[in-house]
Amino acid sequence: MKTSRRNFLKTGALAATGMALLSKQVLASKPASRIVGVQLYCVRDEMGLDPLGSLKQLAGMGYVYLEHANYVDRKFYGYSAKEFKKVLDDLGLKMVSGHTVMGPQHWDEATKDFTDSWKYTIEDAAVLQQKYVVSPWMDESMRNTYDNLMRYLGVFNKCGEMCIKSGMKFGYHNHDFEFSQRLNDQKVFDIMMNNIDPKLVVIQLDIGNLYNGGAVALEVVKQYPGRFENIHVKDEIKSEGNAEYESTILGEGIISCREVVDLATKIGGTTCYIIEQESYQGKTPMECVKADLAVMKKWGY
Repeated sequence: MKTSRRNFLKTGALAATGMALLSKQVLASKPASRIVGVQLYCVRDEMGLDPLGSLKQLAGMGYVYLEHANYVDRKFYGYSAKEFKKVLDDLGLKMVSGHTVMGPQHWDEATKDFTDSWKYTIEDAAVLQQKYVVSPWMDESMRNTYDNLMRYLGVFNKCGEMCIKSGMKFGYHNHDFEFSQRLNDQKVFDIMMNNIDPKLVVIQLDIGNLYNGGAVALEVVKQYPGRFENIHVKDEIKSEGNAEYESTILGEGIISCREVVDLATKIGGTTCYIIEQESYQGKTPMECVKADLAVMKKWGY
């Protein structure tokens, strides 16, 4: 940019015009720090049947960043960490984040340390060069009492410290119970937000899941400004299934999704936007994630 500016200034009469055009381009382009990706759970069946072919389709749509949802026996979708990293590199894809549940079995209370299986999780995530290691669930035994919840929030902070040593961040992804369950007359989500260290643990706010817990995404973002650098971008409609709401193509639901995303960008500190759609209303999952990406681009992300 500095070289371009010098060149413009040397053109004399054209300098002002050149700089004006440059300013317009800068204002129109999205900041380089923004990351828009897709949660591979959206296409879980496709990834189960043909992970390589599915990844090629996603790359062809224009996706670069991914978030995985399958890590079993130290393998991602059947590949070792090194093998999967090569698959991603060959396709020009980056695994920015990953979902792996951290449960009570991953913490040894006697030694006050993580088990080897969880240490391997962090190690393998680092091989993929993830930015985030995200636990997308909290076992009921970890939150059945206020004291247990507080104990495990301390474990979350310790996991954050471990991830930082490997150049990553630990995160937690909400569902709905965090907003509907109360302990000591407080919402679980509020207890979490008030007791985890934001320097160590990222809350990956799923702006759709919380509706089944009775929360409203706009209000949550306003309540905790600056706390949501990584969000799940999800829209919701009334469901005919067991849950009250189910996900749909962005902009077609009831969440005022663009307003939430814009607010999160403005005051929530959001720089990472992970698209997730789990229900498809008669369309194929691939059709949906393609449409979702097009919507995000239309919105300027």
